[in-house]
Amino acid sequence: MKHTVTEISLGNGSKGLLVHIPDASVMTFELNFRAGEYLLDRNKWETAHLMEHILLGANEAYPTARAFVAEVEKNGAYSNASTSVYDINYEAECADFEWDRILGLLVLAITKPLFLENEFNSEVGIVQEELTTRSNNHFRHLALALREQYGMYSMTDQERLRLMSNVTVEDVRAHYLATHTTDNMRFVIAGNITTERRLAIEKILSTIELPKGSGRRPMPEETPKSLQKPLYIEVPGVENLYFYIDTFMSRWMRNTEIDALSLANIMLTETSHSRIYGTGREKGLLYHMNSFYTRWQYGSNWWFGAQILPQNTRQLFDIITREITGIRQGHMSDEDIVAAKQHALGRFQRSAQTVGGTGNGYSMRYFFDDVIEDYYEVPKRLEAVTKEQMISVTNDLFSEGIRGFGVLGTCGEEFAQDCFSHIKGLWNT
Repeated sequence: MKHTVTEISLGNGSKGLLVHIPDASVMTFELNFRAGEYLLDRNKWETAHLMEHILLGANEAYPTARAFVAEVEKNGAYSNASTSVYDINYEAECADFEWDRILGLLVLAITKPLFLENEFNSEVGIVQEELTTRSNNHFRHLALALREQYGMYSMTDQERLRLMSNVTVEDVRAHYLATHTTDNMRFVIAGNITTERRLAIEKILSTIELPKGSGRRPMPEETPKSLQKPLYIEVPGVENLYFYIDTFMSRWMRNTEIDALSLANIMLTETSHSRIYGTGREKGLLYHMNSFYTRWQYGSNWWFGAQILPQNTRQLFDIITREITGIRQGHMSDEDIVAAKQHALGRFQRSAQTVGGTGNGYSMRYFFDDVIEDYYEVPKRLEAVTKEQMISVTNDLFSEGIRGFGVLGTCGEEFAQDCFSHIKGLWNT
């Protein structure tokens, strides 16, 4: 969607982006605090998550969560909140005609929560249900367990359930007071933000009733350590196996490298005719496969994952090893690269066809390090990617030898070790 972006810095220390989309019929709000689980003692890990659940509940103007939610939703608006290792995000989306009412309610919830004991007890039960449901996701279980093995901030849902009883409503209140300050707040608001509305938004957020604090909470220093043997998780009743392959570099990938890696990733797994997934599916080896890349302040990661029957793993790992090595050695034609660029461009353009999608395109990076990505430069960036850049970044991701491999199922540790041995050569070339 056609839009313009303005960054505003307020006198109370908060700052954010206003994404003006002329004639938009909805408005979206994201208010972010660096208040995730990494700030907590492991025995109190669930404090941030429980706080996020309760905060959009009873407040000074509405005596119960039910009453508050009814007020938010009466004209069809949506509100939610989410917690990650690093952040808590509060969000809302509403019709254009009631943008100021919904923003006011979101600010009310964030600044005047009551944290009632009875609502805390109810949300404990809800979070137990949520985590139990998530614990049945074997990919999630394996990914969290691997992250913990790498020495990064992480905890499996099973462990979170075991420790949740350590958290009290007093812990929730203390975490709120420690993290919900204006210095620690970032925001992205998208919609038809006229000059008059911009001034109104600035007034609302610059007078938000929170303490100033002492700056944005810094991100943790996380440097992954290499695993010398596979992580194996036995889960009775799982007939196939789930696996993840991880490789790391101990630095932040630049945008040019991310762009180049995105094209390599498309070639390998992102389409039904891709080199790994497409070939594996054509041979009847697996139903689906994913791979992607992430980066954080002190490192970057490229991962591959799938579920597969044990008897098909050797063939699939042969394909994985051959095709990743092929990209690293430059076995790709100009036509291959052009096709990947076209796929990446189409996917990018599809991602920003709603107000929410457009706002989200800015919030992820901005909430991480206050950097504003230039939406209109992305097509030019993709077009500028060269074969040499693709070769360079894929080799850099394997050159340090920081690796990991995890398997979940009933295949046994010996089988998992055999699988690991089959792909070790990726870090020796």
